[in-house]
Amino acid sequence: MFQPVFIPPPLQVRQTSTEMGCFGFLKIMMFIFNGIIFLAGAAILGVGIWVKVDSSSILGFLGKLPDAPSEFNQVLNVGYLLIAIGALLVLIGFLGCCGASKENKCMLLLFFIIILLVFIAEVAGAIVILAFRPLVDNLLQKASVNAVASIQMEYGKNPDLTGLWNSTMTTLQCCGFNNYSDFNNSDYYNKTKGYPPQCCSSPQPPCNQTMAETKGVIGCFSKFKKLIDDNSVVIVGVALGIAALEICAMVVSMFLYCRIRSTVG
Repeated sequence: MFQPVFIPPPLQVRQTSTEMGCFGFLKIMMFIFNGIIFLAGAAILGVGIWVKVDSSSILGFLGKLPDAPSEFNQVLNVGYLLIAIGALLVLIGFLGCCGASKENKCMLLLFFIIILLVFIAEVAGAIVILAFRPLVDNLLQKASVNAVASIQMEYGKNPDLTGLWNSTMTTLQCCGFNNYSDFNNSDYYNKTKGYPPQCCSSPQPPCNQTMAETKGVIGCFSKFKKLIDDNSVVIVGVALGIAALEICAMVVSMFLYCRIRSTVG
């Protein structure tokens, strides 16, 4: 009885099949990755718009600080910064998704260029932050003086600022900007002869100086700084992870671009 003889396909055909499988896998991963970027960008864009619209946000409080240093005005633009970052991520996600799914060389090349520029900007920003650390410390010192002055003039009198500080102190389990003494001579202190209950780790007043000193609740700025210091490893890890993802995205996009270009050619 005749037995068919199996003849393996030529090596070139097998290599082409493997390359096509790898190409298809990278397309799918590119689409999923950039879909996540698109959704994250949309979320950040929404937060940025909300920050600019919400007058009771922290930015409104910072904008009302008396005699705020001119350099501090740049912080007030964080809402615009979030909008810009969100819009950029939406654009990147769109270009990556469509470029991979439609096999569009122009979109893939534009995606690569934008990711490269963002990566360069991040490296430059990190260098600037490290180089100008004394300027940042000086800015924070000026902000401390103005924040304390705002508490003493507005806390207990301005409902928006009072509610903002109360929610911040309750969430972070802190007291004032530096400590309980920030509330001395404030409208709240003059009326109650005491401090906010958060300064004594208590949900209800009274909270006098003796209790506040005994509890030793730290200021919100120190608490926020401590949170950053305690999670510095996580923050650095996330930053390095983002950098690695950006490098991978550039490599994959350029591979797809070259593959599509060679196929078309």
